[in-house]
Amino acid sequence: MSEDAIKETRLLKQHLRSLVDQARQNEEKMRRFQAIELQLISAANLMELIETILYDYREAFHLDALTLMLVDPANEFERILKDDNIDPADHPDMLFSTTREEIQFLSNLSMFPTLGHYKKRVHTSLFPNTQPRPETIAILPLVRHGKVIGCMNLGSYQTDRFENGSATDFLERIAAIVAISLENTLNSERLKRTGLTDPLTRINNRRFFDQRLGEEVSRAHRNAEPLSCLFFDVDHFKRINDNYGHQAGDQVLAEVASLIAIQMRTSDVLSRYGGEEFSALLSNTEVGKAMEIAERIRINIQEHPFKLDKHTEINITLSIGVATLIPDGDQSGLKTYASWLVGYADRALLHAKETGRNQVKCAGIIHASTEQQFQGVVLPNMKLESSH
Repeated sequence: MSEDAIKETRLLKQHLRSLVDQARQNEEKMRRFQAIELQLISAANLMELIETILYDYREAFHLDALTLMLVDPANEFERILKDDNIDPADHPDMLFSTTREEIQFLSNLSMFPTLGHYKKRVHTSLFPNTQPRPETIAILPLVRHGKVIGCMNLGSYQTDRFENGSATDFLERIAAIVAISLENTLNSERLKRTGLTDPLTRINNRRFFDQRLGEEVSRAHRNAEPLSCLFFDVDHFKRINDNYGHQAGDQVLAEVASLIAIQMRTSDVLSRYGGEEFSALLSNTEVGKAMEIAERIRINIQEHPFKLDKHTEINITLSIGVATLIPDGDQSGLKTYASWLVGYADRALLHAKETGRNQVKCAGIIHASTEQQFQGVVLPNMKLESSH
């Protein structure tokens, strides 16, 4: 065999090995992609989906940076996360935009992936917390029904990872899967909240409160933190309905809920318990702080003018009951502790109503470690502290 033939054979073998290696890499990439795709499709809730995108996808494809920007003009995504006791600030690579135009501008008005070099003056808003800045990036618009709902942004320190003109089949597919998963998850969260939200006041309902009560008591025991419960009742609410009509009564309830909600932290659970009663769970809040919050709410309601129409303005007051649970770490009696907490707060509220209304009454501290002591207590006769 001639020397030229030997060289040609050697080159062909090298080319074949290169093709085989490339095929193996593509096969491995497809395997990782299919695993991520399955995670995205099967995500049980919004946070699980976002974690798959931000963390699992980034790790699986060895990305140096990955951010997710969602179009959220009404803060719906943020509200859902906060309802689940998740602070978006804990996930700095999750970004929100109030307009689609911002994302369309950043992706050069394209509905398809945009690849190229990172430009500080253009792309800083997509990678605000990434240090050092990526060399090349891929912007993947997330599109549903012809509208941009967000963008997934990939970054690499390699200068040739995302070159303009590179094949984008994989990127287009992942963008489509992420967009569909986001839409489906959001619709599922909306449906779930339809059954857990009071339609009048737009806050959580009794069902949601009961569900979160167990979770919060369990959390308090795990973290050895106090948990306080507040019960609110609109004083003489029947008179409002009788004198001004049920529509005015509904207006008052919605406004009261809004005023209470302003005083709540994102980690607190505010609900309409039923009728003119509201309830709140204050995580990691000792009794003194709970009394302070309750009193501040009472004063705000008392001083707030409720305008029923152009010519009618009324004043509203609240009676409030407070109880605080001090956990002992024992997980076996959680249902009992939850029942105690609600029972004592409710009894304190009843005492506030029976002794003059427009005041805060405290049932004191429930020590989970002193079970026998509280089993023998008759609630109506317990010692109560007041604040007014």
